[in-house]
Amino acid sequence: MNNAFPYPTLSAQEAVAMIHDGNTVSFSGFTPAGSAKAVPFALAEHAEHRHAQGHPFQIRVLTGASSGFSIDERLARAEAISWRAPYQSGKTLRRQINNQQVEYVDMHLSHVPQTVAFGFFKTIDLAVVEATEITADGRVYLTTSIGASPTYLRHARKVIIEINRNQSPRLREMADILIPPTPPHRSPLNIFDPLTRIGVPYAVVDPKKVIGIVENNEPDDVASFTASDGVGHDIARHVTRFLAAEMHAGRIPAGFLPLQAGVGNVANAVMAALGDCPDIPPFAMYTEVFQDALVDLMIRGKLTGASATALNITTGCLAQILDQFDFFSQRIVLRPQEISNHPGVIRRLGVIAMNTAIEADIYGNVNSSHLFGMDIMNGIGGSGEFTRNSYLSIFMTPSVAKGGLISAIVPMCPHIDNNEHSVQVLVTEQGLADLRGLGPMQRATRIIDRCAHPAYRDYLQGYLQTARSGHIRHDLSRCFELHRNLLETGSMLPDLFTPPAETVQPASPS
Repeated sequence: MNNAFPYPTLSAQEAVAMIHDGNTVSFSGFTPAGSAKAVPFALAEHAEHRHAQGHPFQIRVLTGASSGFSIDERLARAEAISWRAPYQSGKTLRRQINNQQVEYVDMHLSHVPQTVAFGFFKTIDLAVVEATEITADGRVYLTTSIGASPTYLRHARKVIIEINRNQSPRLREMADILIPPTPPHRSPLNIFDPLTRIGVPYAVVDPKKVIGIVENNEPDDVASFTASDGVGHDIARHVTRFLAAEMHAGRIPAGFLPLQAGVGNVANAVMAALGDCPDIPPFAMYTEVFQDALVDLMIRGKLTGASATALNITTGCLAQILDQFDFFSQRIVLRPQEISNHPGVIRRLGVIAMNTAIEADIYGNVNSSHLFGMDIMNGIGGSGEFTRNSYLSIFMTPSVAKGGLISAIVPMCPHIDNNEHSVQVLVTEQGLADLRGLGPMQRATRIIDRCAHPAYRDYLQGYLQTARSGHIRHDLSRCFELHRNLLETGSMLPDLFTPPAETVQPASPS
């Protein structure tokens, strides 16, 4: 790359000197993939130094989704974040949000670019975007994620580009970037197959806004998932059997439909099981994130192609892709998140959505973001966009957590991200409940019988029978009894098992 044109090379510390208390800063990255790295680390050190001198220093932080250690965790530890959107997954940041130290906007990910364009996040003072190259005329070749970076490059007042020497310049061959115009000037997106390309392989920035380049030579900080346990395998078995039966019944075409899968161990287990199932034909994906399990499926020919917005894969899997890049580059497309999560495209392609839940209630309302209706875990992410617009929406969760102290099936969710009108199938290791065409009482009976853990089944059936009659039966004096028990005793059903007093504390179902 020729750096002789008008972008000065800066140290990370020189770049940070241009960021001020109260600024809104957007960073590249969707999951740790493609996250800015050098500048956030230097920014955390700068914040700590300013705090030690008695000066305030906090910024408002935007990314594509969750981010790597360098942003969510390191900046949070430095108490450098005052406001965060649209998603997060940092342990320290989560605690600060729940303690009301950080204001957090949890939102659908495809809404982020339009929200930025219309100024609801205030002016973006600076965008820090990782790339493999920037040209003199402002073409920016991104790395392992696209996310919201094209929008941030367009709307930020100033831009710093982190050139990552660790990332392959060939990653641009996967990129397909388009920013739709604002309403009412939008036309349909001409995507009729997950691999349809409609854009260009680079994002664009006004060269006059670029104040410098910072060198970066760090890999993405993507953690590997733990091996699936028996619960994950049972959930995967139920899902694969159900989808195979739907195909044989003619409700899924013989060529199958594109899949979307959320991030995590259960989703990885399900994708691996689909790959091993002889009754499931080769399939494509229209999803947010390309994960480790998909690499092997693609090599084996079970996964024919995938559209995503990020390569959220470990270093070893990325090396495998780069070693066979001619093969993978023809089968993976990386798009901006407003395209990867676009409701119209999801509906047109007939995507089968598979996401994970923290808990679900007996009527099929799903909570995927909060504990006790109060404490954020991570956020809604893209699950709502896929659930509401997919051909078939599936939610998966273990039936119990913390050794049985917590039931994932409850009378009423104190927070709901995806409601009964959108959730069609609920799966735990106990079984699968197909909720399509069922009224509330039928849904409740099926969920309790097929998805609830046996230890909680009698309680849930008793609740349903004694609740006030209505279109939806509920007892408002008892609907959150399990959650109250958990807060007070450390167990949703105290008679099952109560830990010693010194260990009783609110427990996370994650």
